[in-house]
Amino acid sequence: MLNNKTVLLTGGTGSFGNAFIERFLDSNIKKIIVFSRDEDKQDLMRHKYRSAKLKFILGDIRNYNSIHDAMRHVDVVFHAGALKQVPSCEFAPIEAVNTNILGTDNVIKAAISHQVKEIICLSTGKAVYPINAMGLSKALMEKAIINRARQLNEEESEISIKYIRYSNVFATRGSAVNIFTKQIQEGKPITLTNPEMRRSLMTIDEAVDLALFAMNHGENGDLFVYKARRTTLKHLAECLFEVYQAKNRTIEIIGARHGEKLEETILSDEELSRSIDMGMFVRIPMDKRGLNYENKSYQGPNRRNMKHVKKSPKKLEECVPELTLEDVHIMIDKNWLKPCDFEELETPDIV
Repeated sequence: MLNNKTVLLTGGTGSFGNAFIERFLDSNIKKIIVFSRDEDKQDLMRHKYRSAKLKFILGDIRNYNSIHDAMRHVDVVFHAGALKQVPSCEFAPIEAVNTNILGTDNVIKAAISHQVKEIICLSTGKAVYPINAMGLSKALMEKAIINRARQLNEEESEISIKYIRYSNVFATRGSAVNIFTKQIQEGKPITLTNPEMRRSLMTIDEAVDLALFAMNHGENGDLFVYKARRTTLKHLAECLFEVYQAKNRTIEIIGARHGEKLEETILSDEELSRSIDMGMFVRIPMDKRGLNYENKSYQGPNRRNMKHVKKSPKKLEECVPELTLEDVHIMIDKNWLKPCDFEELETPDIV
């Protein structure tokens, strides 16, 4: 699917970028451009992979000129650059605006100016009914994406923008899994913000699968999500106790942090009403009506216009699997926690 293609990864030194590189570096891909502002991580990746197919560009998506220059001869963009931590965005909301909203628009504008045919942007379930600065900035990011997609449709352009929403990615830096694992290995109690908090979990490989599925099966402006496993934080902690045969199985409740939801969802009710079930993936077509609702071909939530689509549940979470102990074993095998991940963890973080 990416044979002889040049791919640019914004935020390419992160979890998505590393997983993408490990999957495609030995394929027939032409070049992978890692664009990020972290020179130390770029240097580590350069020495780790040592490949002529990799190109590293220092820059910031907030700076239009730097991302514009990086887009030369690019065929596909996966936009993963973002501020993603709920607490840090809560205390620096303007920074979240500058990176997640304005930075994303810079990426899309630069890609369009260079006629990049495929643009896939990464969002988060926290953009659905957002209550924190990170989620709010991601929600507005999505609106900016849709606006650009509408403009491309009006121009009858061959360029296509799609976006995906992550659930919580298992065992990425700062995740609850990493925090809990470190606490178990040190014989300490596990610290839970709220044991009844419910979250969806997916592996980083599934996140890459979702991005590739969106690229290959979507139309301009489409949203895609993955039917990720659901769990409470208490159940997740209990599974990790079993996996690591913990001697200390104490759970300490520390209370919710700023801006945290008790339960997260990956789709709004309005999106779910016009969703298309595609197995493990769900597609939500863009509302193609204009400002005056003049597009009468819009299929919308009228199920009679979508007879081939399975009847949607009231919530997507009603039809996704619950996380099991076996799942946790498999996910840990796929996302082996490296000791270096633990060295950077100082304060508890939530999924």
